Amino acid sequence: MTKSGLIEAVADRTPHISKKDTEIVVNTIFDAMAHALQEGERIEIRGFGSFQVKVREAREGRNPKTGDPVHISAKRTPFFKVGKELKEMVDESRPGASEPSA
Repeated sequence: MTKSGLIEAVADRTPHISKKDTEIVVNTIFDAMAHALQEGERIEIRGFGSFQVKVREAREGRNPKTGDPVHISAKRTPFFKVGKELKEMVDESRPGASEPSA
């Protein structure tokens, strides 16, 4: 699903709100989430999952082509941890989920 697909889905479920307003709402949610992560805050959406920023320390890596050592700077990166309910919902929807695994 793309962002435009999400806007369409929300617009279909809320016919009393214009598509343009729906787009503003979706963009506002994503902007607020991005801002919270920039500030180092944790985002938790019950039944869906949580987002947080993880710090990756500086380290030495290798150039895969030459094998030469390369310095990799420390960085902050967003991390998503799926919630139990979403994980179970996705697992149950897989083809052949009702059949015992061999």
